[in-house]
Amino acid sequence: MTVREQTESFENMILCENACHADAAERDVPEPLCPLRTEFQRDRDRILHCTSFRRLKRKTQVFLSPIGDHYRTRLTHTLEVAQIARTMARALRMNEDLTEAIALGHDLGHSPFGHAGEAALNGITPGGYKHYEQSVRVVEYIEKNGKGLNLTKQVRDGILCHTNMIAQTLEGNLVRLADRIAYINHDIDDAIRGGILKESDLPRDCTEILGHSKSERITTMITSVIEHGDTEMDMMPEIRQAHDALHKFLYQNVYSGSAAKTEDHKAQELIRRLYAYYSEHPHEMPAEYQALAERFTVERAVCDYIAGMSDDYAIYDYEKLFIPRSWDVR
Repeated sequence: MTVREQTESFENMILCENACHADAAERDVPEPLCPLRTEFQRDRDRILHCTSFRRLKRKTQVFLSPIGDHYRTRLTHTLEVAQIARTMARALRMNEDLTEAIALGHDLGHSPFGHAGEAALNGITPGGYKHYEQSVRVVEYIEKNGKGLNLTKQVRDGILCHTNMIAQTLEGNLVRLADRIAYINHDIDDAIRGGILKESDLPRDCTEILGHSKSERITTMITSVIEHGDTEMDMMPEIRQAHDALHKFLYQNVYSGSAAKTEDHKAQELIRRLYAYYSEHPHEMPAEYQALAERFTVERAVCDYIAGMSDDYAIYDYEKLFIPRSWDVR
């Protein structure tokens, strides 16, 4: 037996009845099997090595281009989601490799400037823009100069459904919960670090149930998912209710109208101006995006190009196009 076959055999012995097994993985374009890695392990590695994954390190989570190394970026958020998801997958005897691949790929299509950038692109792009749909588009059509990564159907489905849809696998649904658990708790942590909230500001009826620190709350939520079981991914009812109330509190006090969001309108205007410029000058985009314009439409290719930018690059590109430079005759 190859190492991969041994791993698949081991999965068949230890995974729970409802888990997705690696030997059931499907690709649109069949490939020779790897002697060492299962198909889901290969997907994980392809995501880790792709350029879109590396750009996540310079994309906004909540705080736009924060000054300070300890605030989350889209990359550190992704790593925290993967860690939480794997913890739950192991406890529930689900497929850890599939879970990790979905978690690492779930935000590959996120725009610069976080949800402010997403709202701007959604408002100007024909057909709209949703980051979870764009993440699938990245792995299918954009990565590897338009060839895509040829990920398995199970991983792509989990990426697509990570926000608000039911995935075809329990692992995909587990990542949706891990995403919520991660961002609610690390956004509280960042908001406290940034002076927007104090721990005492959090609703007491929520913290009495979930815990009085980030670590306690994460542990409570993870434990609740595990206790709920592997037939339907969710938290226990009392924990779910407290989670939802805390989520609502964050929307009212951090995600809208707080000091963390004062620059959002500028970021959105920047994106709108970049979109208008490249829609009129598509030949100035990199060659791979010009090819996407021929394959799809100019508008969709422009959206692809801007969505792939890091915060820093979007600002740099805007300055290059619209900010006058000093005349230097030396």
